[in-house]
Amino acid sequence: MDSKEFREFGKAAVDFIADYIDNIRERDVLPSVTPGYLFDLLPNQIPESPEKWEDILADISRTIMPGLTHWQSPNMHAYYPTATSFPSIVGEMISSGLGVIGFSWICSPACTELEVVVMDWLAKFLNLPTEFLHSSEGPGGGVIQGSASESVLVAVLAAREQAVKRIQATHPDLSESEIRGRLMAYSGDQSNSCIEKACVLAAVPYRLLPAGDDLVLHGDALQQAVNEDKAKGLFPIICIATLGTTGTCAYDDVEGLGKVCKSENIWLHVDAAYAGAAFALSEYSELLRGLEFVDSLNFNLHKFLLVNFDCCAMWLRDANNVSDSFNVDRIYLKHKYEGKSQIPDYRHWQISLGRRFRALKVWITCRSIGAEGLRAHVRKHIELAKQFEEFVLNDERFEIVAKRALGLVCFRLKGDNNLTTSLLDRLMDRKKVYLIQAKYRDTHFLRFVICGYKTEEKDVEFAWNEIREQADLVLESLNVNKLREMLEEPSVKTSDIGQITENLSLLMSGDPEKSK
Repeated sequence: MDSKEFREFGKAAVDFIADYIDNIRERDVLPSVTPGYLFDLLPNQIPESPEKWEDILADISRTIMPGLTHWQSPNMHAYYPTATSFPSIVGEMISSGLGVIGFSWICSPACTELEVVVMDWLAKFLNLPTEFLHSSEGPGGGVIQGSASESVLVAVLAAREQAVKRIQATHPDLSESEIRGRLMAYSGDQSNSCIEKACVLAAVPYRLLPAGDDLVLHGDALQQAVNEDKAKGLFPIICIATLGTTGTCAYDDVEGLGKVCKSENIWLHVDAAYAGAAFALSEYSELLRGLEFVDSLNFNLHKFLLVNFDCCAMWLRDANNVSDSFNVDRIYLKHKYEGKSQIPDYRHWQISLGRRFRALKVWITCRSIGAEGLRAHVRKHIELAKQFEEFVLNDERFEIVAKRALGLVCFRLKGDNNLTTSLLDRLMDRKKVYLIQAKYRDTHFLRFVICGYKTEEKDVEFAWNEIREQADLVLESLNVNKLREMLEEPSVKTSDIGQITENLSLLMSGDPEKSK
């Protein structure tokens, strides 16, 4: 493909993307394919000769699009937002075109320095403590990781290495392997699965501490666990708090946890992958409480701030704790400016050596939308969630399970868990809206999240009508089964059979008004 064909293909691809996003409401949010559908549609080996880009683009529509779950659909209400925007897409395209691998400053100075700039922009936008800024006098700063999972793993690994060095100095009688075998990490039982995975990958045992009745992990629960483990000769090294837990978007007590971590010399990391966006809103300033105790934190720009996946911002109070833990130098990685300025070599701040020019799409998005526009986007999600919450509260068949948080509403049909599960099954079969189920203790509930790129009030109303109509059918089916069971009861009175049969007929007629 030469540059002429590239221009043609690229322009057609941009039109394809724009048309897709503009018309995404017309598509069911969930696909109708079955596992293995694509294997029969594509050849089983690379074509020997080049194919025309027109044919390739046509095959995307023919073979790929039917198998997509449409994450940018306004009817996507599962998990959490995975954002995109036209400015971010342009940034991704330019970054890919430049092909920069920016693991050190000399590899592309603009790649490193733009990341320093945008990470300070974001830290100020989110009202983070100044210690997290590159421009502060301290050793703190920010870095763009791929995901929250990577950020948490970096924090666990760094905390592990720093703890081993510290414990070796105070316990010279213990070997390094003995120390590593006695480390312990902590998080709440409502935290994301990436915390468990990070501890597994880092070979650090962990405890998931029970949240309180308010779904929040409190400092007293951590202190009790630390006391128990220290009595067993273990070494507590890190606590991962969550601001915006996966199930209910609860906010852990960072201030209470921070006080324990400070007194016990435990690294405190905050996973604010979703709720971190609220730091930018004055009305959510209480979420900033306790950040003065935090050693590191992460926030996914690809959840709320219109930057496409993958793009996770991570800040460190003392970046030396990470770079010292990960620093592996080879002669081919050195350059004459190394160590002569405050500019970081980001390869020491992450798992991999190579790194993408993600800062470019962040820079373009922030400039195209502006701080005011970004805050308005977050507030819009919150207002749409309030609209859905009102729908739920005004229908006596449903109940709210947890306090609404940002763009998330947790709700269920009153009664047995199987009613909520049946409702979800019906919704998934119809594929018009996408929700997922969650569980706290023995209670099953549904999570409704504002996710789509351009979700509007009419989309929330559409989703509620779909949920309400399917709930009608679930409850009608339940009542039909109950009436049938009554007819089969040996003790049923002959005088009642006629009324029961009439009610059963009304329910099975499918007329909602009569069946009430």
